Amino acid sequence: MTRRSPGSAPAPRPQPRLQTARQRSWAAALLLALGSTPALAQTAPEAPPEPVVNSSLNAPLFYQLLLGEMNVREGDPGAGYSLILDAARRAKDPQLYQRAVEVALQARSGDAALAAARAWAQELPGSLEADRFVLQILLALNRVSETGPVLRDLIRDTPLAERSDTLNAIPQTFARVQDKALAASVVREAVTPSLTQPETAAAAWTTVGRMELAQNRNAAALEAARQGHSAEPASPYPALLALELFERGESNAEPLILRQINASSRRSANDTAVALNYARLLIDLQRNGDARRELASLTTRQPDEAEAWLLLASVQLQDNALAEAKGSVGQFLRLTQGTTDPRMRRLQTQAFLMAAQVAEKQGDIAGAGAWLDRIENPEDVMAAQVRRASLLARQGRMAEGRALLRAQPERRPGDARLKLLAEAQLLRDFKAFREAYEVYGEAVKRFPEDPDLLYEQAMVAEKAERIGDMERLLRELIRRKPDFHHAYNALGYSLADRNLRLPEAKALIEKAVSMAPDDPFIQDSLGWVEFRLGNLPRAIEILSAAYRKRPDAEIAAHLGEALWVAGRRDEARKIWREGLITASDNETLLSTLKRLQVQP
Repeated sequence: MTRRSPGSAPAPRPQPRLQTARQRSWAAALLLALGSTPALAQTAPEAPPEPVVNSSLNAPLFYQLLLGEMNVREGDPGAGYSLILDAARRAKDPQLYQRAVEVALQARSGDAALAAARAWAQELPGSLEADRFVLQILLALNRVSETGPVLRDLIRDTPLAERSDTLNAIPQTFARVQDKALAASVVREAVTPSLTQPETAAAAWTTVGRMELAQNRNAAALEAARQGHSAEPASPYPALLALELFERGESNAEPLILRQINASSRRSANDTAVALNYARLLIDLQRNGDARRELASLTTRQPDEAEAWLLLASVQLQDNALAEAKGSVGQFLRLTQGTTDPRMRRLQTQAFLMAAQVAEKQGDIAGAGAWLDRIENPEDVMAAQVRRASLLARQGRMAEGRALLRAQPERRPGDARLKLLAEAQLLRDFKAFREAYEVYGEAVKRFPEDPDLLYEQAMVAEKAERIGDMERLLRELIRRKPDFHHAYNALGYSLADRNLRLPEAKALIEKAVSMAPDDPFIQDSLGWVEFRLGNLPRAIEILSAAYRKRPDAEIAAHLGEALWVAGRRDEARKIWREGLITASDNETLLSTLKRLQVQP
């Protein structure tokens, strides 16, 4: 499963300062002396001129700066750096200190840049910009052990109202440090005073937790999240950390998420980040019932939260609750009518596609087409055309649908590949597996370096009952890309499912497990081959863990059968019922129930 980790704040970095009139005056004069026109001169002539404020630079200091910049331009940055840094010390000007740092960095002299940044911080104590430069240069020089004091100063000097943002940004700032344990130790010591301050405790504990997470110390990260939540139950920071842990399979993190949502909804209706991300994760985990409950609660508390309505519509559509999905999409579109926000405009495209899909499922082909006609963004035209092709195929006009996709212009480098994938998926959706196999073959020939295409062709070969081709393609993929773990898993599972060459199947799946130990579908394959080998207790143990991690209908089919054979039939029926709720049309689950002649 792939998602943007929620909630990470941007790294602390030097922010461009608003120049004072004094600074602008000497900067403009210097640029003019060097023969450049400042961008400010290009502004509209009707803008009222700002009052002239004379620079505090005297003539000798101005001349020194001019010489320094000329040295930099003529290829002697060392001399220019010395002149500019000396001028900065004399004028006590933060902009000149920053220029000295920039000159040293451009000359790839890290030590000189650090010296200038430290002189800046010492001469102008309390300067956040100076602290940020010192911190970033030390990290770039891999002098992590020296960052503690400056990090403490940076936290201390940040206004209390902004301090949580600074704390939240620290893990990203240290993300590239190789020695994660050392980084965690330095950060923990620097944030210790903030752990007990009510205004910053939640953010500080979250920072500690993220540093633990960077070392894959999930238990320690979860404990830090709990400490932060205890300090401020409504704070989103510990809950967002808990969401990351939950996504990694830490089920004990979920109660903390739920407690934060409850505390936040009672205190303020405006904080929806945790609830929205939790709902997205539930959808990814195919826990549609839980997702619907969370989103229904969120839209009740926050009826103007447009994105929640669209997420709710997506779940309702998956559950085939078409009338409810249509209403939720309509509510989203009403809330975003007239928006100019680019992100919301993209979400509107999703809403139009969703509304078209609802209309299509309701048999309203003309209505579906009308929704697709509302899509205006050229980048989304392909998605609309895929939906149009589906409408044609549903009317028995598959050839026209395929021709529609083939006729799309190729405006960008990836469009040719996208067109072939769209055509192949259309054929798969309508179970035209042999034709899909041929289209994937065409894609593989055109893009031979793309392993995903070869893998997809192998997967559809099995659906087309071309088992020999499937095995050949997967072995070719393993030869070309030995670290492509999905190929090992697919080949091993295929052998196990057909009860063939089980020792070889197990070896292939174990190879996949070694590459992706946390993948629940690969764990499912391992449990299934253990079942085929007759290792029933081990099979149930592995399959149960996979199902807890990902309650997928196919995993439910395998776990239910293992429990059934073990005589635990009530448990098996319960698992199968849950699987049917998740995906009532899952072929593996339906064929399992039919073969065992079970009505769960």
